[in-house]
Amino acid sequence: MAETDWTAFTDQTNRRMAELRKAMPEPAKGFGALAQSAIAPGVLDSKTKELIALAIGITARCDGCLAFHAKAAKKHGATRDEVIETIAVALYMGGGPSMIYGAEALSCFDALAD
Repeated sequence: MAETDWTAFTDQTNRRMAELRKAMPEPAKGFGALAQSAIAPGVLDSKTKELIALAIGITARCDGCLAFHAKAAKKHGATRDEVIETIAVALYMGGGPSMIYGAEALSCFDALAD
């Protein structure tokens, strides 16, 4: 996608997701509960789980996933070096397309404020 304004992209996506949640409140509520439960600390901490989600977003080539999980990884204390190692694992698992989306993920992580 080669996004250049990750904050605007995230704001736009949040607005669209809010409309979708209004249109399907029960499934959205269930998805929200699943997301909170999946990211809650357990054997793995929330930062590690967000880095896993970021890697999956890279391999799935999901721009929204990059934005949400890069921001959440940063919120949970992920460092730029940890994101780069996460991108390396995604590259290993996803090949060339993951290299492109890995660059997007790093740009997103660097651009989004806490």
